[in-house]
Amino acid sequence: MSDGTIKVLLAEDQSMVREALAALLGLEDDIEVVAQVARGDEVLAAARAHDIDVALLDIEMPGATGLEAAAQLNRELPGLKLVVLTTFGRPGYLRSAMEAGADAFLVKDAPAAQLAEAVRKVLAGERVIDPTLAAAALAEGANPLTDREREILRAAADGSTNAELAKHLHLSQGTVRNYLSTAIQKLAARNRAEAVRIAREKGWL
Repeated sequence: MSDGTIKVLLAEDQSMVREALAALLGLEDDIEVVAQVARGDEVLAAARAHDIDVALLDIEMPGATGLEAAAQLNRELPGLKLVVLTTFGRPGYLRSAMEAGADAFLVKDAPAAQLAEAVRKVLAGERVIDPTLAAAALAEGANPLTDREREILRAAADGSTNAELAKHLHLSQGTVRNYLSTAIQKLAARNRAEAVRIAREKGWL
């Protein structure tokens, strides 16, 4: 930001959305989108290559999620400001984004002026959170699943059997069964498929 222009990296896998966001931000006199990527695993290299001030990260991306990319940037480039964008207003995502080091969390259908203002605010040291999501996250409470339960539920989402999961995760079938059973109980689900659906809807996976 040596010349007063805020340099932004935009990470979004849908090209039309990415180009639209870049065009809208480009209308701002003090903001310049200097890099665009479509994959979460390309974010760190792009951030390093372009000396950016703010990274705008979509949550759902191939290679790595926006939350994983945010955590990586927070570790490797701690001075960088992070704005997480999501199509899905899932309360669990907000908590995960904050844990990953995000400075702002907004839904993608927010007005362009709101996004531009969020970029300016985070650079000034403020935290910006969509108020509706903040209220929902408070009402929802914390994610009840442990890291291991989340890992096993994610792996079970493709319909793998307990034996397949055990082999993939290097656990015994009994251990896998116990973790799945506990996760299903915590989510008040009838089976693993419903547990996966509930956890995803709440942004807990």
